[in-house]
Amino acid sequence: MSYRISFKWLKRYMPRSLYGRAALILLLPMITVQLTVSVVFIQRHFEGVTEQMTGTMVLDLQYVLDLVNEAPTLETAQGFAETVAMPLQLDMALPATSETKLDSRRWYDLSGRVVEDILSSELDGVRSVILTDNQDVGVWFDTNHGLMEIEFQRQRVSASNPHQLLVWMAVLGAFMTLIAFSFLRNQLRPITRLSAASTEYGRGRIVPYHPSGANEVRLAGHAFLDMRNRIERQTQSRTMMLSGVSHDLRTPLTRLRLGLGLLDGEDVEPMVRDVDDMQHLLDAFLDFARGDAEGEAELVDPVDLGQMILADAKRMNQAVSEGEMVGEGEVALRPLAIRRAVENLIGNALRYGGEARLSVIATPRAVIFRVEDDGPGIPVDQREDAVRPFTRLDPSRNQDLGSGVGLGLAIVEDITRTHGGSLRLGESPDLGGLMADIILGR
Repeated sequence: MSYRISFKWLKRYMPRSLYGRAALILLLPMITVQLTVSVVFIQRHFEGVTEQMTGTMVLDLQYVLDLVNEAPTLETAQGFAETVAMPLQLDMALPATSETKLDSRRWYDLSGRVVEDILSSELDGVRSVILTDNQDVGVWFDTNHGLMEIEFQRQRVSASNPHQLLVWMAVLGAFMTLIAFSFLRNQLRPITRLSAASTEYGRGRIVPYHPSGANEVRLAGHAFLDMRNRIERQTQSRTMMLSGVSHDLRTPLTRLRLGLGLLDGEDVEPMVRDVDDMQHLLDAFLDFARGDAEGEAELVDPVDLGQMILADAKRMNQAVSEGEMVGEGEVALRPLAIRRAVENLIGNALRYGGEARLSVIATPRAVIFRVEDDGPGIPVDQREDAVRPFTRLDPSRNQDLGSGVGLGLAIVEDITRTHGGSLRLGESPDLGGLMADIILGR
């Protein structure tokens, strides 16, 4: 049986941004290498140096200890101690003037542990070794003439200032990290520029962009420009084709309308209605072809735009009430296109219901244009089909409401998508009919 280790739990702790992940990739190996070198190599190196220096010190201490133990009297031993203390740079007291202390050293003094172990194992009569600071070492011996205390400088048994190497490693590591991050930032900047250009284009805004950076990033940038140009050409071709067809068909429709106006009889009225329906279909085709090409993106207060749409609707005696109008600040959008999308929602609401309500909610993260009605609504399983072009819903919904062409919500969906937003269909909690939300990011 094979087991696979899952690291999905690490995803929640990983940085979300590209810079954060790049910095993690850069810093994690460097910190790991430095810690490994510090713990494994440096510590072993200083332990070896400490062992050699302490071994040399053991020879001096053993020489003094032998002289003291071989002296016939305490006075003779004291004389020997005073004679060798000066050249050996030792501070000696025989008998010891202070009380005996237990072995003492700081918990993080790793080289001190080596000193303590060597002195205790290589010398006879060692009662305690005191390593309370980085300056001095105190050793208490049991001799034939009593307790003897010897002090000497710490630098004689362990390397002085071993932390300097760690400091240099940390400083150089930080310096090299800054240099590496600056180069890494230069490599990531073209990717962020490509991401920004793609995001702006997704919101319907074309910003200047020139591919730069590594070859792979340049290839992605050129592919983005080619894709953007193809989409623009396709959009222009669609607009020109449908606009041309709609314009060319207006002339014969006008002639038909004039010709029918000269005729009398009951059979003329259905024919005039058919011409009007054809005119309505052409207008719908033209609206769908235009998409959001009307005007350029500009900073607009969405609440003010909603108030203007509401005022125009009331001027046309449409049954549209004012809903929630909250928020402030401006957002970049094409006001003519958004206005047409909202008016299209209002028209659909009034076609299938007797009352419509317009709300505009502006938050720091998004702007919502909401239109609600008291009509039959759209079933959940048909909402996805409702936004498809040339798609008609259940006949009962369209009964006695005109033939339609199935482009109403498709036009709204197209305008919303080109602004980088989304169209969400639901059920109005108050009116009971359809609730359509145009959601645009800020």
